[in-house]
Amino acid sequence: MQSRTVARELALLMLGQVSDRAPAAAAAPSAADADLAGLLQQALATLSHHVREALDQAANELQEAQQQLLDSELQDQGSAEQLPRVRQHLQDGLAHAEQGLNRLSASLELPRLLMLCDQEEIRRAAVERTRAVLGCRADLDQRLDAVMEGWRLTRLPRIDRDILRLAAVEIEQFHTPAAVACNEAVELANRYSDEQGRRMINGVLRRFTSAAAQR
Repeated sequence: MQSRTVARELALLMLGQVSDRAPAAAAAPSAADADLAGLLQQALATLSHHVREALDQAANELQEAQQQLLDSELQDQGSAEQLPRVRQHLQDGLAHAEQGLNRLSASLELPRLLMLCDQEEIRRAAVERTRAVLGCRADLDQRLDAVMEGWRLTRLPRIDRDILRLAAVEIEQFHTPAAVACNEAVELANRYSDEQGRRMINGVLRRFTSAAAQR
């Protein structure tokens, strides 16, 4: 996991602590830095909670799968009339086991992310990206809104708006190649948004980068 990837995810959690109506944190550098340090601590607390919640959910799904498989074994000892029910229990148990293992696999990356967030370089990069978004959020929103098709930026879920904003500053201020920034934004959407959000983010960023290249 690259440092920038971790910093971007931490910055996303920091932005989630700020109201969309809050003024940009750029006027008073000392006060802004103090505010950003507070946002960083809140983001770390949010990430810790997310880690515990994800691991608990994976454990619950695996436990439920185990119980359904046990039920299918017990019913298998009954009459032939119970065979459809046995098969259904077995299918449900295997499905829950697959979901639990997939969730557990994804969740195991979160504690590693939490440990990496202790690195000063990553924290500094996260603060820089958060400051960059907050410093030009109004302009970013206007330009992102201009490339929306049949939709408005304000109607997107907050997490999707912040993913788009981060990708935009990655490209314009941190000189991340557009294709890389778009792929990383989609990865964030896979973790924090849904399929509709992922498709929307991918499409908006492609149009945003195309419009920026023509300026």
